[in-house]
Amino acid sequence: MTLPPAPQIIAVGASAGGLKALTDLFTSFPRSGRFAFVVVQHLSPHFKSVMRDLMEKVTSLAVVVAEDDMVIEVDTVYLNSPHSDLSVEDGRLRILPWPEQATGPRFPIDVLFRSLVAEVGDKAIAVVLSGTGSDGSRGMAEVHDAGGLTVVQRPDTAQFEGMPDAALRATTCNLVLPPKEMGQALLGHLEDPVPATRSGVHHPLPLGACSE
Repeated sequence: MTLPPAPQIIAVGASAGGLKALTDLFTSFPRSGRFAFVVVQHLSPHFKSVMRDLMEKVTSLAVVVAEDDMVIEVDTVYLNSPHSDLSVEDGRLRILPWPEQATGPRFPIDVLFRSLVAEVGDKAIAVVLSGTGSDGSRGMAEVHDAGGLTVVQRPDTAQFEGMPDAALRATTCNLVLPPKEMGQALLGHLEDPVPATRSGVHHPLPLGACSE
């Protein structure tokens, strides 16, 4: 029996303002039998997330809340739970709850991106969407250094520019796009990979927006 090929995993980080960005991204992304998305958002542990219900209304992809040791399958969007890190290991999802008395800032998007680099090296794809702060920027730099693809929401299309700006300052960006244009760009990358040395391939920002 021939096993199906492992999915190309796309790691996505979002925070404040991320709902619209995620909606635009997944509305434009068709079922292809080739991709899986792992999404990490900054979630409050005090409120129930309705992200799964909202995403199911806008995408043909399956949408599930990640569970520990879950096998990653194609045409599926995996969403994180609050107060925990979500990572990729041996084709499965790993969940590490934060300590009850944890203090100080947490960077769950960086954790996800770094785990994907360890998992697939230069096949890693990292996407940073709207949000405040700098989470995702350090992990995205590691994706770029490994030869993977780095995709950043155009800051002028984000409700909160902090995370896109931080990612652009941290590393060379391959694609800088509005989320609604990312679907076709990612599908095109699978057919004709974007070299890691190229930056601003689609709708580049003004000179200096991508660090070299």
